[in-house]
Amino acid sequence: MPTFQTPLSPELERQARRRAGQQTGWLVHATVFALVNAALWLAGHRGGWLGLPTGGWLIGLLIHGAVVWLRPQGQHLHQHLLTRERRRLAGQEARRLP
Repeated sequence: MPTFQTPLSPELERQARRRAGQQTGWLVHATVFALVNAALWLAGHRGGWLGLPTGGWLIGLLIHGAVVWLRPQGQHLHQHLLTRERRRLAGQEARRLP
């Protein structure tokens, strides 16, 4: 995968890294949600108590995803997301310059 070569201002670089980190964090959150809840359901859910924490966590995961707006695209996800954010922010910066 080619790396992004155009330098950004320090502020835009910080924003790009923060956004890529948030998007990677959502993917980790979703993976942990799936693994933990699959294990709980496989272990048995007698009494119907499992729906409440699973439902609450699912709502949190959906809200997290809505805030981050993650589109996973294969290997090296963090690098891909960082490159995408750098390009987006560079375009914003170019539009602001006279």
